[in-house]
Amino acid sequence: MPMIRWNPGYAAGAAVYLAFVCWLLVGWGGAQVTAIVSSVGLVAFSALTCACAAMAARAGRGAIAIGWTAIAFGFLGWVVGGSIRAYHEVVVGAVPPFPSVADIGFLALPVAVGVVWMLRAAKGRLSVVRQLLDGTVIAAALFLLVWVAVLQRLFTDHRFGTVHAALGAVYPIAALTMVTMSVLVLTTVPAGRRYILGVFTTGIIAIAMGDIAALYMQLDGDYPTGGFPMISKVTGLLMIAAAATMSATVRRGRSAAGSRTMPTTLMWLPYAPMPFAVVAAVAHLWPDADIRPVVLGAAVLVIATLIRQLTVLVENRRLLEQVAKHAFRDPLTGLANRLLFTDRLDHAIALQHRDGRPVAVLSLDLDDFKLVNDNLGHHSGDALLREIADRLVPSVPPGHTVARLGGDEFAIIIEAGPETPEDIAGRVMCAFDEPFHLDGEDVYMHPSIGLAEAPGLDEPPISTEELLKRADVAMYVAKRSGVGGVQVFVPGMQIGEVGTTPAWGDSGQIRLPPVSEIRLLGELRRVVDGGDLRLAYQPQISLATGDIVGVEALVRWPHPDLGVLTPHQFLPLLRRNGLMGAVTDLVLEQAARDAAAWYRPGIREVPVAINLFAPSFNDATLPERIGAVLAGHGLPPAAVTIEITEHYLLANVRQARHVIEQLRDAGFRVSIDDFGSGYATMSYLRDLPIDELKLDRNFVAPMLLNPRAAAIVHSVIKLTHTLGITSVAEGVEDAATAELLRGYGCTAAQGSYFAEPSFTTALQDKLDVTAPDIKERRAAPPSAV
Repeated sequence: MPMIRWNPGYAAGAAVYLAFVCWLLVGWGGAQVTAIVSSVGLVAFSALTCACAAMAARAGRGAIAIGWTAIAFGFLGWVVGGSIRAYHEVVVGAVPPFPSVADIGFLALPVAVGVVWMLRAAKGRLSVVRQLLDGTVIAAALFLLVWVAVLQRLFTDHRFGTVHAALGAVYPIAALTMVTMSVLVLTTVPAGRRYILGVFTTGIIAIAMGDIAALYMQLDGDYPTGGFPMISKVTGLLMIAAAATMSATVRRGRSAAGSRTMPTTLMWLPYAPMPFAVVAAVAHLWPDADIRPVVLGAAVLVIATLIRQLTVLVENRRLLEQVAKHAFRDPLTGLANRLLFTDRLDHAIALQHRDGRPVAVLSLDLDDFKLVNDNLGHHSGDALLREIADRLVPSVPPGHTVARLGGDEFAIIIEAGPETPEDIAGRVMCAFDEPFHLDGEDVYMHPSIGLAEAPGLDEPPISTEELLKRADVAMYVAKRSGVGGVQVFVPGMQIGEVGTTPAWGDSGQIRLPPVSEIRLLGELRRVVDGGDLRLAYQPQISLATGDIVGVEALVRWPHPDLGVLTPHQFLPLLRRNGLMGAVTDLVLEQAARDAAAWYRPGIREVPVAINLFAPSFNDATLPERIGAVLAGHGLPPAAVTIEITEHYLLANVRQARHVIEQLRDAGFRVSIDDFGSGYATMSYLRDLPIDELKLDRNFVAPMLLNPRAAAIVHSVIKLTHTLGITSVAEGVEDAATAELLRGYGCTAAQGSYFAEPSFTTALQDKLDVTAPDIKERRAAPPSAV
């Protein structure tokens, strides 16, 4: 509902109006003074309404501006007509002649209302036949009321000649016409402006009542200088002024597509005068005893027909609501469907093109949703989708659009607001933290989310289709990365760029042998709860000295039937079922316990690198938690390097930067792992205070055969020198690659050429002998290896 911002001027206006009404009712100063106050007051309030209408015309556009311009001219006629009447009553001291120029001015308003009606009719909102029928119903009922009230007396009173009576009938007929056209306009306006037009129409009705009451008093021989007719007119003027002010100041939003059907109350509005007309007709004709049966029968017939028609309208209304619901709403979840989503995104993009309002799209797809249907049935899948919808809506601020586009695919339009799209995406992810309860089972379901933002005004504009496509591309990249989460679209991103084999279900990882996932999940839960996951450690070798300068902790699952499973094989299962946090805590504790066996400050300082789950960096208590674990094993912060896997998106980079700064202040080293495998690379280097960069094996492995890959690696290593950070190359498989990296100035490397990952005992042996075999490999020329 449109609202007007409060202004002290409104209180002053209300006080003047109340004083004016009281003056007319009480008659302070006598009849002459009251007549002067009435005449001057009408001119003043008419001028106020004219000014408000002009303000609304200036603020509006298109048909709205034209309509309010016509209304402003209509009330300008009232100002002229009222001034002429005031001159005659105040200066001349006589009743103005009828008809006169003043009457022409007053009759400009019905013409203005007619312009507004024609503008709405030109919109084609309703058929011409429908408008004519509604107008006929309204006009006929009102005419019957006006005839009984004043027109019959006007034409049968012998004091008035035919011409004079016809001219006198102009005012009530004009009033009747204004009310009819205003009601027709009200029944066709969109939802966002019904309140404004409702106030306007009420004002027109008040003015019409004042005109009819004035004529009624004239028929009784009393020239109306005040009283009810003037109070009714001034009240109508103020209501129209209020409607104009609302139109000029209210922020026009787009009404939902589903609210375009006419409310039931408005559908009944054309029939509202009919019961009063029937009562007036019966009361007028009842004294004639000869026609009483006919009058009674006609009244019953009309009322029965009216009730029947209203019943049809109610039934049609229900059908329209059902059609609108199915047309614009997803029948399963009640969310917006693709049609409504596209319509609102079109509108948001249009605003973005016009004034640069930010707009972003989240594309969300459930990981392995098919497994729910296959294992628990489609009814459980439907229940899951409904519960997801119930979680998504409260996780998104009001004013944004949440839609189900089909299947397990959802989308969200994020428009201008106090929260960033990344913050909202993080809240959407958190909506999936708790399990879903389906048929007595707790099911963990997690999404892959793509986020795409429309470019600014200084960049080429983007279409609705292109923005949605970008969000979909980012979503598929997140899905194929194997860790889900949120992925932000960056220029150049393509679906095929993250090329992994088909996923567990659809998450992009190596498919395990056909084992029941429910059974496998139960086993994995027991392994995590019992702390039975193991850590293997791969040494990181200084390319300058051949010494072991660090080790990377790699989690393994020794499965009794499937053998030793790597993270690529069970990580999606951990992620989908909400176990990543527990596994992160388990890895941290076990790595600290193992490192305590070899780390000796000042003697053998070989730190262990640990990958942390990306959402961990949103936790401000992370440095304290890690510090407490290390302190429990007598280790300093320098014994651990915290790695950020670049496949993960840090949903809140500002918060992550704050946490990383706390980690470094506490003495921890921070590294970016798998550099080049994701899409936040350069922004991480720019925004995060890191100590180390690990080059992804997909760049390192093809260096000997691909000069472009070698050039990229060389450039990145030079960049690390410029930034003053350490460079580590992953996936070194041969001596030639190691030698090339050493020539580029790479600090350290790891890979099967130096050492395979090994468990704690084997690693301890390497550390005890200071890795002489590794030193020999580093010293040997490439041709000898």
